[in-house]
Amino acid sequence: MRMLRTCLMVAVATALPGCVNLAPTYTRAAAPVPKIWPTVDGKPATASKTQAASIGWRDFFKDARLQHVIEQALANNRDLRVAVLNIEKARAQYRIQRAALFPSISAEGSESASRTPSKLTATGQSSVSRTDSVQLGFSSYQVDLFGELHNLKDEQWENYLSTAETRRSTHISLVETVASDWLTLASDMALLDLSRQTLKSQQATYDLTKAQHDIGTVSGLDLVQAQSSVEAARKDIATYITQVAQDLNALNLEVGASVADADLPDASITSQLAMAEPPAGISSNVLLQRPDVLSAEHTLEAANADIGAARAAFFPSITLTADKGTESDGLAGLFKKGSGAWSFAPSISVPIFNAGSLRASLDEAKATQGIDLADYEKTIQTAFREVADALATRATVQDQLEALRNEVQADQRSYDLTRALYQQGSDSMLDVLTTQRTLYSAQQSLIAVQLSDQTSNINLYAALGGGLREQTINTSTGEASP
Repeated sequence: MRMLRTCLMVAVATALPGCVNLAPTYTRAAAPVPKIWPTVDGKPATASKTQAASIGWRDFFKDARLQHVIEQALANNRDLRVAVLNIEKARAQYRIQRAALFPSISAEGSESASRTPSKLTATGQSSVSRTDSVQLGFSSYQVDLFGELHNLKDEQWENYLSTAETRRSTHISLVETVASDWLTLASDMALLDLSRQTLKSQQATYDLTKAQHDIGTVSGLDLVQAQSSVEAARKDIATYITQVAQDLNALNLEVGASVADADLPDASITSQLAMAEPPAGISSNVLLQRPDVLSAEHTLEAANADIGAARAAFFPSITLTADKGTESDGLAGLFKKGSGAWSFAPSISVPIFNAGSLRASLDEAKATQGIDLADYEKTIQTAFREVADALATRATVQDQLEALRNEVQADQRSYDLTRALYQQGSDSMLDVLTTQRTLYSAQQSLIAVQLSDQTSNINLYAALGGGLREQTINTSTGEASP
């Protein structure tokens, strides 16, 4: 009968955890950003029903070389590998904390033997006494009356979810970074190619000027000015050679391996434009589904649960230890009738005086929640700015490209005319070099804006949550497009 009561007490104790939850009720904070994106020069974003997160990166980046580079990066990048391992670590920490909700049952067998010398016995003969025991039970099991263990478990669960979202965010950032690095390499290769063409043109101008100087038809000043432009072009070539090498190093680092020559871009930025246009005309509420925003929200919910655990520490803590087994003075009698034994040792701990440490722990938990709330709101604001910045670029970049293309054409005509006039003796060498430098500068600006056009497209795609899926998802069926 006593053993039955003991078992009932253990069963009740196991069922009691979570009776009271002292964590504050979690309510999602309102997003501190406008519902719609800002307009640029009165140009609203183009409406679209498709979400960027549904567009697979293989369908967004249509260049086969870039697809292969991204595929390599997702397989080899160390940051992404660490993010995956962090998920495993967080899952293990959750399982450890969850295990505290249940009794840890163990079996224990022991034997003790002692010899009493003959001088200390009543019979005058030495004796050996033995005690053998086998027990099954649990020790130091905390009854979670006020939800402390449950809240600690919930905290670890939210941390695990936050870590999982961080991995998703790292995945998207990796796709974005690799694509941007690949296109930056293409842009700098184009600038290097342009600087070499400019050097060739300036070298031809210098050779012509030197020939004219040798026969006395142009001054030494013209020759020095022509030579100065040649040296400036040589300096630019050396600069861009270095930049291309650094771009390749950065790309290799992100990929986690050396990118094959066959997967490198061409030295023509205009040939890299084969990518889809991400949708933009959607509510800013889509930002709440970005992995980094979800990660920040799970961190906030973990802090919320931590407050509940800190509050529970103010209340009494009940701990149970119990076991049942058999004891005998010999192995042969261990399981015979009359050898049964059991013990049950409940204990209660009531906090009386702790010099304010419990209050300080609660204050710390509340402050942490406030910090996490501010981080959550800032994450949303940062996401909003990333989309707004990309939209701002998208709104004007085509006008910039058209203007720069026209400017390059005009500067090219100006240079050709000035050079022809110089050869006829109507213009000075300074005029030729000035128009040549103006053309060179306009060509450099055109390449830079072409890169800005593409990177803003990539940034918008990633800022709206694109880049996580490999294939496009049909939003009506939920299946990947073939």
